[in-house]
Amino acid sequence: QLQASGGGLVQPGGSLRLSCAASGTIFGVRQMGWYRQAPGKERDMVASITSVGVTDYADSVKGRFSISRADLKNVAYLQMNALKAEDTAVYYCRFSTSTGVDYWGKGTQVTVSS
Repeated sequence: QLQASGGGLVQPGGSLRLSCAASGTIFGVRQMGWYRQAPGKERDMVASITSVGVTDYADSVKGRFSISRADLKNVAYLQMNALKAEDTAVYYCRFSTSTGVDYWGKGTQVTVSS
């Protein structure tokens, strides 16, 4: 029910903007988050934002990534700047609702390489 987009191939130092949109209406979205999973590694939280705009970031992306949301459209964004090779991963979005139901997107590949 979630579709992540905006991934691609970018050179080190470049930027990408990811989007995550719900295909239908999801009520009570409490938190939106972005996660990533590199080959052979666990899926880790990258950034999250609550319904009142409180954000949280992994230490590795602080100062480079920025998460935002458009509530009326149930859309989450992840602006990624100063990308590094170690940012290469599949990026997933997650919407957590007040009823305890979590929705995950299928993921979008981000590759940082020269």
